[in-house]
Amino acid sequence: MCFIFNLSRHVNKMASNSRKTGVLAVATASVMFLAIYMLFFYLPPIKDEAGEVLSGSFRIFFFHMPIAIISYLAFGVVFAASILYLRDKSLKWDIYARSAAEVGTLFAFLVLVTGSIWAKDAWGWYWIWDLRLTTSLVLFLVYLAYTMLRKALEEPEKRARLSAVFGILGFISVPLSFFSIRLWRSAHPLMFGGNTGGSGGGLEGTALQLTLFVNFIAYFLLFLTLFSVKVQNERMEEELDSRRYAE
Repeated sequence: MCFIFNLSRHVNKMASNSRKTGVLAVATASVMFLAIYMLFFYLPPIKDEAGEVLSGSFRIFFFHMPIAIISYLAFGVVFAASILYLRDKSLKWDIYARSAAEVGTLFAFLVLVTGSIWAKDAWGWYWIWDLRLTTSLVLFLVYLAYTMLRKALEEPEKRARLSAVFGILGFISVPLSFFSIRLWRSAHPLMFGGNTGGSGGGLEGTALQLTLFVNFIAYFLLFLTLFSVKVQNERMEEELDSRRYAE
């Protein structure tokens, strides 16, 4: 009787979480649609400092940059959750860490893809060994290695412990990537803040700033949706594993 009660409570909780995720997914799709509309129909022609109209490939920036920042956020979640796991040994922090890592790795991969497409139009090559591009690649490879490490280890506690240590140490690649063009000369454009020698820049005009803001919101909601779905899946897998080991 107790087992039936616990199972019923567990099912009800899963249903409630699924409904919340569904609402979040609908909100994400709505804002994503708005962001795409603004990108292609609301933005005016974009000009450089000389007044010349930039090519259409510059529009990639409006989702390239938000995706990059959200990937940093995801890896920040991995960092914080890893610390909390080592402190509390609570399984929920391990679930949060691995869920954020997988979503963040996906976003980091999209950063490389969109950046390469933009680079082809701007520089004539899909890839150059520029410091910013190289540190972005290192960032992706670090968290790809993190996910591979998790899959290689079968014992749950050992996997969680070693992954937490990796998640803490690997976070150094995030500020390294973010500050690379602010500390060293780079061909990569810097849209906000000063630079010591690379391409400067900025976004002026309400339309450009509003479009960028809406894209930030859209990709942040996308991260929350994917993270929520991943957390639910990981919890179900843990539940099944615990029952399997109990049997």
